[in-house]
Amino acid sequence: MIEHKTISIGFLIFPGFPMACLTSMIEPLRAANEIAGLEAFSWVLLSEQGGRVMSSASVVFEAAQALTSDLPLDVLIVLSSPTAQFINERSGNGALRSLGRHGVILGSVSGGVFPLMRSGVVKEQPVSVHWCYEAAFKAEFPSVQAMSDVIVTTATCYTASGAAAAFDLALRMIEESLQAEVAHEVACWFQHPLMRGEGVQQLVPRTQMPDTGAQLPDLVARCVALFTADFETPISVADVAKETGVSPRQIERAFKKATGQSPSHYYRAIRMQAARQLVMYSKTRIADIAASVGYASAGPLETHYRAAFGCSPHEDRERINQFRVKGNVPLPSS
Repeated sequence: MIEHKTISIGFLIFPGFPMACLTSMIEPLRAANEIAGLEAFSWVLLSEQGGRVMSSASVVFEAAQALTSDLPLDVLIVLSSPTAQFINERSGNGALRSLGRHGVILGSVSGGVFPLMRSGVVKEQPVSVHWCYEAAFKAEFPSVQAMSDVIVTTATCYTASGAAAAFDLALRMIEESLQAEVAHEVACWFQHPLMRGEGVQQLVPRTQMPDTGAQLPDLVARCVALFTADFETPISVADVAKETGVSPRQIERAFKKATGQSPSHYYRAIRMQAARQLVMYSKTRIADIAASVGYASAGPLETHYRAAFGCSPHEDRERINQFRVKGNVPLPSS
């Protein structure tokens, strides 16, 4: 067998972690070992206290070890929901910081970026944030560079936006540790259509657009960029028209043709999406959520929220809390 340093990876799982994100990393690493004929990668499941941990799919995993500050790891990846936190924050965050100081590359997939950032171990580095958590992440960590790339890696931090991105991150690690041919064969094993590197943007669902597969027209895309630049300070269609150098009527026609909606209704819809992210994935008070998406008070937000989602923000947060597995922290309903 060829001599090769085994890269040891710890997967730190919290109650409610996304199971697909874990298997999307482990399976390509396992396949790489098999293809290369050597143990290029090893892995261990960790939790704060060890033992059984239930995933978001209600499938239970057995964490072989508890998180400690002296684990013999090369990489540690955090997997969790955005609301996850340590039972003993001082001890858990301290362990992550100690591992980071001792040269362990720390990272996360999907919602795991939240407890990773709360630990304080990753500072002044860009991180990949899933689009559905973006508003909540920016509200909690306004000074952090939240990237829409599917994966973001630095010398000391690996982050991936979701399950498919976790597969891409694993392929990246395989390519760096073994060779591109092995990574390509692993991708073919799982019929992963392409190996997405850094700089590739996440796919984001379009708000009530016809499913044509086409990109937004340039004018509409520029208008959407202006709409989403600062939700706290609403911008009118007239102001957007001035910024883009066209008439409001031209914008109306362009949005109707591309999305089937008026620009004002499209704008409201994306503000509601941002509000719902904060309702579901942050502890922000509803009144503060209203202000963060440009409403002077909670009343109009609740009216538009109910029209968009069929329930009030309070009801939506209560509904989400019912589905949180044991160990997740309920969010306040007001």
